[in-house]
Amino acid sequence: MDRNRVDNAYRKQLKAVGHKLKPIVMIAGNGITDAIDAEIERALEDHELIKIRISVADRDVRRDMADEISATHKAEIVQRIGNVILLFRAAKQAKPKLSNLLRKL
Repeated sequence: MDRNRVDNAYRKQLKAVGHKLKPIVMIAGNGITDAIDAEIERALEDHELIKIRISVADRDVRRDMADEISATHKAEIVQRIGNVILLFRAAKQAKPKLSNLLRKL
């Protein structure tokens, strides 16, 4: 299976793994800061599959923020449910002890 491509079958597997995860990054009123961007980058590189909670009331703003995060970090939005997005990006060098995919699948 090509881990860089997200087809429907792989997306289903990612959702199953992501269901058990807790949000690793939380975004609130200050929006996406440099520190948040750095944390998302580190988390994606270490874990490959992460949950992010965007605590903003306006649905359109949440969607725009999720799209911005996805584009900035070249990651795939696997799922959006309410304030939480599930984000995936295959690591260049997966770390077996940290990767949510290698530990769970």
